[in-house]
Amino acid sequence: MPHPQVLRDMALFVEVAKRRSFSQAALVLGMPVSSLSRRITVFETAIGLRLLDRTTRRLTLTSYGEAYFAQAMRLVEEAQQAYDDIMAEAKGPSGLLKIAVPADGWVNEHLSGIVSDFANGNEHVRIQLGLGHGPVDLMDERYDLALAVETPRETSLIVRKVAELANGIFAAPSYLEDWGRPMSPPDLSEHNVLVAMQPTNWSFVRGEEAASTAVSGQIGCNSPGLMRTFALAGHGLFAASLSAVRPDLASGALEQVMADWTLQPTPLYIVTTSRLLPAKVRSFIDFATRRLSVLSDAVEAPVREAAG
Repeated sequence: MPHPQVLRDMALFVEVAKRRSFSQAALVLGMPVSSLSRRITVFETAIGLRLLDRTTRRLTLTSYGEAYFAQAMRLVEEAQQAYDDIMAEAKGPSGLLKIAVPADGWVNEHLSGIVSDFANGNEHVRIQLGLGHGPVDLMDERYDLALAVETPRETSLIVRKVAELANGIFAAPSYLEDWGRPMSPPDLSEHNVLVAMQPTNWSFVRGEEAASTAVSGQIGCNSPGLMRTFALAGHGLFAASLSAVRPDLASGALEQVMADWTLQPTPLYIVTTSRLLPAKVRSFIDFATRRLSVLSDAVEAPVREAAG
């Protein structure tokens, strides 16, 4: 049976190896850098192998360190999951759940209700949402999961598509009265279109037909929320998911145009750094997936998993 200190040192090594930094690992672990460095040195001495190469500028894993890290990380994650599972059996999911989400757009329209309902049913889970415009480093910023509308470039992440929303083109009645109603993609070149980049190509499908056209307008904006505000004020056409503007369609504040031409749908992914997840994370993912899946015709299996 391994000595308890061996298991503790293994967990310390995994944290340092994940972050390639003693200072960052010490911050996460809540211990002095000097104490952490000393424990890793004692650990290396005990096994008789150097696991880390230290210089003043960087920290790298040796070949032994790389091999040991792959095995140790799995063991540490499994141990943490076992602990979380037994705690969840006793009192349900608990702890701080950090979620990174896009700063704007249709995601937040649905996420607020999902988070509220999940919190009501899980009183021991505290939830912190981090809103941002760019890619999130889940590990460095210590997020448990992220919601994303684009597939992350980092191939080691676990990515699951949980929804795929149909998009449409919308405008206020006042705009359509002044500019007319576009009937096909080429008509959009004569319209004021609210887009993030000037110009932007929009691709459409109608049955067996496919079309692409460049669109632009007087106002450029990379915030879906602001685009909606400008559109409601009659400043132009804009693209959005049908679910995001459903209340505006119901009230007549917006109208859909070119409904027979289909824009590329918007996917929503849930991203994590591991397949072994604490009970609080698994519970939220299951809850959110059930709620989000009703927004799309089908929920696909994981689109990418880390090797190993």
